[in-house]
Amino acid sequence: MSLAICQSIAKELNVRSEQVIAAVKLIDDGNTVPFIARYRKEVTGGLDDTQLRTLDSRLAYLREMDDRRQTILKSIQDQGKLTPELEQAIQDADSKTRLEDLYLPYKPKRRTKGQIAIEAGLEPLADQLWTQPETDPEREAARYIAADKGIDDTKAALDGARAIVMERIAEDANLLEKIRQHLTRNAEIVSRVVEGKERDGEKFKDYFDHHEPISKVPSHRALAMLRGRNEGFLTLTLNADPELEETARQSYCETLIAEHYGIHLSQAAADAWRKQVISWSWRIKVSMHMETELMGAMKERAEIDAIDVFATNLKDLLMAAPAGPRATLGLDPGLRTGCKVAVVDATGKVLATDTIYPHQPHNQYDRAMASVAALVKQHHVDLIAIGNGTASRETDAFTADLIKRGNLNVQKVIVSEAGASVYSASELAANEFPHLDVSLRGAVSIARRLQDPLAELVKIDPKSIGVGQYQHDVSQSMLAKRLDAVVEDCVNAVGVDVNTASPALLTRVAGLSSTLAQNIVDYRDENGRFDSRSALKKVARLGPKAFEQCAGFLRIMGGKNPLDASAVHPEAYPVVKNIAEKNQKAIQALIGNSEFLRNLRAVDYTDEHFGVPTVSDIIKELDKPGRDPRPEFKTATFAEGVNEVSDLEIGMVLEGVVSNVANFGAFVDIGVHQDGLVHISALTDRFVSDPRDVVKAGDIVKVKVMEVDVQRKRIALSMRLNDEPGQESRPARSSQPRQERAPRRRDEPANAGGAMSGAFAAAFAKAKK
Repeated sequence: MSLAICQSIAKELNVRSEQVIAAVKLIDDGNTVPFIARYRKEVTGGLDDTQLRTLDSRLAYLREMDDRRQTILKSIQDQGKLTPELEQAIQDADSKTRLEDLYLPYKPKRRTKGQIAIEAGLEPLADQLWTQPETDPEREAARYIAADKGIDDTKAALDGARAIVMERIAEDANLLEKIRQHLTRNAEIVSRVVEGKERDGEKFKDYFDHHEPISKVPSHRALAMLRGRNEGFLTLTLNADPELEETARQSYCETLIAEHYGIHLSQAAADAWRKQVISWSWRIKVSMHMETELMGAMKERAEIDAIDVFATNLKDLLMAAPAGPRATLGLDPGLRTGCKVAVVDATGKVLATDTIYPHQPHNQYDRAMASVAALVKQHHVDLIAIGNGTASRETDAFTADLIKRGNLNVQKVIVSEAGASVYSASELAANEFPHLDVSLRGAVSIARRLQDPLAELVKIDPKSIGVGQYQHDVSQSMLAKRLDAVVEDCVNAVGVDVNTASPALLTRVAGLSSTLAQNIVDYRDENGRFDSRSALKKVARLGPKAFEQCAGFLRIMGGKNPLDASAVHPEAYPVVKNIAEKNQKAIQALIGNSEFLRNLRAVDYTDEHFGVPTVSDIIKELDKPGRDPRPEFKTATFAEGVNEVSDLEIGMVLEGVVSNVANFGAFVDIGVHQDGLVHISALTDRFVSDPRDVVKAGDIVKVKVMEVDVQRKRIALSMRLNDEPGQESRPARSSQPRQERAPRRRDEPANAGGAMSGAFAAAFAKAKK
């Protein structure tokens, strides 16, 4: 383990090196991030799961870079060109980019024009013309004419000398760093429509003639432009000199090259040749290299930002309030194919299924109502979960009428059905419900995700849940790794009832593979419920290490040991026993005894294995054992009679659910099959740099309808209920550039252009600014 790597990570995280060294050792020993964050606080000095995830990611990057560093050093050493100065520069390189810059001159490559010129003996000519400007190029080049070497005239000699110097310039690591810094600060990305593609590329209209500083392009715009280029509608170029006219002949980067080498161009004999060398070096070699690199860096930043958005929204969705263990009827709405119905009991077990046809074209309204009412009464249903897809508002109205007519004591809730169809057709669903029709599995999933969003959503590929921003345009491996980490952290933060959990949920528990998860379920099926955590050791292939990692996150409800239902790890049971004995109380008498527990001092119960952080956590857990960190269950009430975009009226104040949060604002489901956008400037009266500071996915909010475009299904909303429709809402004062607050709709770059006015245009056309 490299001390330098640990010191670098410690500096980035603003923690002590000792904390990082300890965490790295734990990770290398096979411990999971949730386990380290929860049960090894003394060892890491209290690093949380977010810090540990960052540490793990940076550790992998820096180790890869260190491996590359050693490869480069060996390659140059084998060439016999490794000087002490070069070796030190390579050792000091703090990024992969810097490493590759230093390696450029020594990197094996095909024979270049410069190498051919050197082999032809033109290097002395290149050196003399470059360093001695008084030299006459034509006269000096004449001395190097050699037909047998392919140098037939002075032009060929001068061309070869130019190629030699151009390659030196293009491979000068220190020069490249100077130019990179200049371009990062000053260059602009320029987007233009491909001639003749204006109509087909209408959805990218905002970028037909667009430019902005490349270092400040927000994620959604960068990914939109890159998508436009990939689809053949846009061209993207780098303008290194935005302050100059496009017809300007010389770039400031040429000045940087001249200054770097101490070149002062005047009227000397070789200056015209030297000026040409500098100009060609920039335009033909360095500018193309830098354009590729900076656009790649822009894409990488945009991907990281988009993945962060997705991860945050996914976490909010997974940690949404569960309705709890209550009998629930799931309705997967439909028109022609009918509404699929599934009833599950408090544990999620399927009790009944049906298909009803209350809507057009069948119109079996009364028969459908009788069927659902019978199911509600027969199975003592408490909740009705209605999917928010096609015909959801019609089904919601049907359900409201059902409750009213039957005087039923049930609560109806609109539930996001994102990913339900993906789950229904999955191998996992087929294994879980082998005899259930695919269409009915969706209704089961909708019912269960109301009971416990986390337990049900873990069965679905996170990318299919629909809370991403340009998710198909980012690195899929990076996205999958980040989302998997989010799911794992959420599952372990909540804990899992080992006697009811599905294999999919158990797989997300720290230390458990899919094989071990299935083995737990198989053991449970064969031997009945687990009555203690220690019984898990009887599961096939669940060894001591796996038990150590998973035990604290698995719950045994109503088991032999009351601590098995808590987050206290079995290894720490002696601490609880010590507390009980010292205070002459039974362990059961400690649990939930807030008055007694709040007077305990953690330091009085520490030993060589368990310090104050762990003992403090144990005392908190005893106070509220197995406490669910998720919020209390609440539901939004959609306005009656507002079912379609055409039903909306300007100035309406409605209740809705935040369905997605992007960098430019929040999307809110108000029950009309099309989410409305609350732009970042309309979230609150104060300045907001990040919408997540105000709202998160799943929040219930009040919004005012500011403007509606029925044809394009666009809805502009405001959470500032005093805003007046028809006028652009005045955003809170901000030093943030306007282009940083441009909106985009969900996962598409399009639909932000077009002829609009008023608040609607204000909300959707800021990208043009």
